[in-house]
Amino acid sequence: MYYGELKKRDIANGPGVRVSLFVSGCTHHCPGCFNSETWNFHYGKPFTEETVQEVIEALAPSYISGLTLLGGEPMESQNQSELIRLVRRVRQCYPEKSVWCFSGYTFETDLLPQWRMDQAESLLSYIDVLVDGEFIQTQKNISLQFRGSENQRIICVPESLKTGKTILWKP
Repeated sequence: MYYGELKKRDIANGPGVRVSLFVSGCTHHCPGCFNSETWNFHYGKPFTEETVQEVIEALAPSYISGLTLLGGEPMESQNQSELIRLVRRVRQCYPEKSVWCFSGYTFETDLLPQWRMDQAESLLSYIDVLVDGEFIQTQKNISLQFRGSENQRIICVPESLKTGKTILWKP
């Protein structure tokens, strides 16, 4: 897996101050994507054990609320195993910090049915909040909190998996 950027103090991609990992690789190719350079699966730097350690260290300060995964596309099959390894470590080191994930895939139709996305079940089990749905240029709305277009939703993953119904996140 490759990644395009690691922001150690991000206030745009989830509540509070967060560490945000922009993974490389995306097959959606949404028109108007703000990060189209990360569509290439080999864009940026290789994701290594040193990168994992850098993320873990960046999460250490008490003012850091959690980790956000975005990209590119974290839910691409090629990215899942490395991200599972990362979020498992994050949960071990910082169980009190939240994990957010932004995905162009839709929770009910792409990720849940028989866990069509390879290791999506395992990855989702570590995620607190999923912002789902492709970015749609004609539905762009810059006033939305934590999302770019009106079709995208902010989903509370643990509650949704527990109830079998999509439960939207409430701040």
